[in-house]
Amino acid sequence: MSIQSDINYVKSELSADEKVLESALKIETLYKKNKVLIWGVVVAAIVAFAGKSVAQSFEDQKLLEANQAYLTLQKDSKDSAALGVLKEKNPALYELYTYSQAVRNGDKQTLAALSKSSNEIIADMSRYHSAIAENKSVDSKYYADMANITEAYEAIKNADINKAKEKLDMIGEQSPLATTATLLRHYTIKGK
Repeated sequence: MSIQSDINYVKSELSADEKVLESALKIETLYKKNKVLIWGVVVAAIVAFAGKSVAQSFEDQKLLEANQAYLTLQKDSKDSAALGVLKEKNPALYELYTYSQAVRNGDKQTLAALSKSSNEIIADMSRYHSAIAENKSVDSKYYADMANITEAYEAIKNADINKAKEKLDMIGEQSPLATTATLLRHYTIKGK
């Protein structure tokens, strides 16, 4: 019996080896048939990775140059070369810098130009500051509470207490301007 079990063991081992050899032959056949496709996928993956790395490197360099230009403008706001680099390399930062300079200098023309910006935040803030400079009321998404405070103050100055209360009631308790609104409400009490 021992010989019989040994024979069966050898048969099963040969059978397992045959299966491994058969699988290896199938893989080799599959490789030979699709060698070009397999290498094409490998090369495409390597090229894609390298391309992405190069593109990221260019983008990083571009942002570094824009940041250097911005830092230069922080020291010397009249540096036209740095302003040109900033405009070319990072248009969003250029608009933000231009906006801050226009607000600081009260430049109505620049604010009017920026109010047409494709950047929604810059456009809204520019419209708000442009209107404030001209003593006009304005609806602002980002300065809504500030616009309400300004309009309420103007209404109090003109003795229009109802309009002032209406504007002050639009300011929520969670707003950073809630304390200012409360103080202005006290002025409306005096006007009753």
